[in-house]
Amino acid sequence: MLEQEMKIPVQSLGPVRRRLVERGAVLIHPLALEDNWVLDDSARSLSAAGRLLRLRQFGGRATLTLKGEARFSGGVKSRVEVETEVGDADQGLGILAGLGFAPVRRYQKRRESYSLDRVIVALDETPMGAFVELEGQAEQLPAAAFALDLDPHAAAVGTYLDLWNAYRSAHPGAPEDMLFAL
Repeated sequence: MLEQEMKIPVQSLGPVRRRLVERGAVLIHPLALEDNWVLDDSARSLSAAGRLLRLRQFGGRATLTLKGEARFSGGVKSRVEVETEVGDADQGLGILAGLGFAPVRRYQKRRESYSLDRVIVALDETPMGAFVELEGQAEQLPAAAFALDLDPHAAAVGTYLDLWNAYRSAHPGAPEDMLFAL
């Protein structure tokens, strides 16, 4: 499957949430903590090839995802994505460890998701700020951004890990992993 998305930083999620409700968006998933482990082998061959292996725990489900190299065009990130549900995140991490893949990074966000027409809109709270992630067909994403009074030209180029690395450069005390403080 081809994943196409836009990630737009915002000052606050409240106004976006209100616009979603005004435009008749349907809540798909209420606000919940999402925990992500990025895995690689000891040679870091996946990241060297621009690929990402991730195990995610969100909303009582665990999913294993393999993503291909990302391309950015007009603020839209596109990459091949293969994903499947895993029965138990800890067991999944154990199986992957047995195959030589260990967690190399971890990141968290608090996410709630909506459906607006045929676009999935995720409202993400992260330790570095708030983001609106729009996922759907590339040609639909700018219109969805405008419908929510967001500027598609403000879309961030990079993954959450890329953005976290940039954040850490500006905030030297920030930890390696993007985790909420306990």
